[in-house]
Amino acid sequence: MPVLSKLLSLDEALAHAAKLRAAGLRVVMTNGCFDLLHPGHIVHLQQAADLGDALFIALNSDASVRALKGPERPLYDQTQRALALSALACVEAVVVFEETSPLTIMEQLRPEVYVKGGDYTLDTINQEERHLLESFGAEIHILPQVEDFSTTNVIRRIRGDL
Repeated sequence: MPVLSKLLSLDEALAHAAKLRAAGLRVVMTNGCFDLLHPGHIVHLQQAADLGDALFIALNSDASVRALKGPERPLYDQTQRALALSALACVEAVVVFEETSPLTIMEQLRPEVYVKGGDYTLDTINQEERHLLESFGAEIHILPQVEDFSTTNVIRRIRGDL
């Protein structure tokens, strides 16, 4: 799929997922800000994609990132972040969401597999999200953390704070 066509509205993503499922494929979902794409993200995205057939990324909007990370973030706007993610071969689709939680996308997309990075556990992920995913039988995978990589630490290193 060409890079620019991977950025989908929620309705487009739902239709695309339905076609994939009709072909017997499993949808994987992850979400995040992906403010500064780094090796840790890339490793996790590839690992996530390997858990199913088509990786969908729910991407926090600019307003959502600011609400979660503060007024100096995001470093790149949502279109730029979506473009970077879309360029990765392991990514099937990117959907931008406005809320601070991807609950709406989760509820409608209903992925067979949901993936979070190793800085979470089943007990520390958003429990409302966890219960929703479990209610429709999604597998929840927590991937091992990739050491020394987080957007916050990369920003600190660039600023000379580390």
